[in-house]
Amino acid sequence: MHIVMVSAECAPIAKAGGLGDFVQGLAHELVRRGETVQVVLPLYDILRFESIRDLRVIDRGLRVPFHDEWLECWVQAGEVDGIDCVFLDPRSERGFFRRGRIYGETDDPERFAFFSRAILELVLRLDRRPDILHCHDWQTGLIPVLLHEMHPALVRAGTRVCYTLHNLGYQGVVGDSILRQVGLDPGRLLVPDRLLDPREPGAANLMKGGIVFADFVNTVSPRYAWEIRNTDQGMGLQGVLAAKGDKFGGVLNGIDEGVWNPETDAFIPARYGRASLPRKAVNRRALRSRVGLREREAPILAMVSRLDRQKGVDLMHHGIRYALAQDCQAVLQGTALDPAIEAQFRSLQQQTRSNPDCRIELVYDEALAHFIYAGSDMILIPSTYEPCGLTQMIAMKYGVVPIVRRVGGLADTVFDANYSHEPFEIRNGYLFDDPTAAGVESALRRAIWLWRHFPAYFRQLRINGMRADHSWSRPGQRYLEIYAYLLNRQPPRPAPGQL
Repeated sequence: MHIVMVSAECAPIAKAGGLGDFVQGLAHELVRRGETVQVVLPLYDILRFESIRDLRVIDRGLRVPFHDEWLECWVQAGEVDGIDCVFLDPRSERGFFRRGRIYGETDDPERFAFFSRAILELVLRLDRRPDILHCHDWQTGLIPVLLHEMHPALVRAGTRVCYTLHNLGYQGVVGDSILRQVGLDPGRLLVPDRLLDPREPGAANLMKGGIVFADFVNTVSPRYAWEIRNTDQGMGLQGVLAAKGDKFGGVLNGIDEGVWNPETDAFIPARYGRASLPRKAVNRRALRSRVGLREREAPILAMVSRLDRQKGVDLMHHGIRYALAQDCQAVLQGTALDPAIEAQFRSLQQQTRSNPDCRIELVYDEALAHFIYAGSDMILIPSTYEPCGLTQMIAMKYGVVPIVRRVGGLADTVFDANYSHEPFEIRNGYLFDDPTAAGVESALRRAIWLWRHFPAYFRQLRINGMRADHSWSRPGQRYLEIYAYLLNRQPPRPAPGQL
């Protein structure tokens, strides 16, 4: 089948978070299985152009209606790590994607509304009609709406939309002018069963539009799928998600084991696997040397994360101080967009600068992240909510024991060493429920105690985590089943919404 994946991100060329890893990983897996896949992105000025092979202009004739004019948009194409990528390059003085970053502009809704309308114009010019348009998050939420409102012939011809929700914390709530800019009628669409935001009177919710008009909606873990339908994690969209019936489900993400694999990782000094786990000690020494921790017999607690409220930054802060009080070492790598959070961690960095057991690295550095996973013993992930989370999967692949809050994909992948109903060979970490300092301490205390007093059992937790299959193989098969279900190429599974 012909699958067109539309996204604001795709690693390694345009990545701000887990969405970029998702698109890259799923596209790789689908290509490996013999499907025809194109990934469509904006041509940002900050793309890693050195990672794009044979970048070339393939169409100078695309015209996109926007406001009361038609904007010229070049179409470029290239190959990124075996994936065919198409880039939309608007030739406009507005400089939609020439901002030096992917997100964070005041006109983000306009930028991605234009991108969505351009996608529909592009699809009409493709040599082969897509079987599946796979869209992601609020930035592409208008695509299913535009498809049904403006190009019903494509729907009749069989093009179907799978819409994946990566984070309901960002829904694209905008004024009705955004709809007019791309030629949509707010009078038709700003009603409760379409795009009208459930919490802000008169506003359009782009993610809600994607949910309503898509043929199948999923999110990135079974637990998060349940949470956003049944708890306040739905952030106002519980009702519209419930209305999807069995055309909604959760599919756990995978990790790209071509990138995250201690047996082949080119970034780390000593490669290792389950059978050669003692070699991890070489990486522990290398990590200490690289970031400036003293060499001593103590567990290293790591945090590798975006620094924002969703990730539990106050609990990260407390976790570092608690670990140091328990005679452990701690290393954090992360960046913050929120100035207040940035200031909080700059202050912590300054306070601990002379402490030989703590390092705060407020940078994005892919190589350093590999060093941290390879060299640390435990990782703390105290998220307030977590749609899936790749950090815990990567950590386990590297023999790092995760300490996580029992939410979303964290609860789907981490099984408590003491209190899980799973057999011991499946248990791989520590969980806590309350988003409080006491909750963090309860899990950290148990992990540190085991590391100190029963190292053989702690080693088994490492091996259990390394043994688990978090590749894209199983998720890739699940998405192919969703696509086939949408194209009526196989009978629906008993409950396709519960993947």
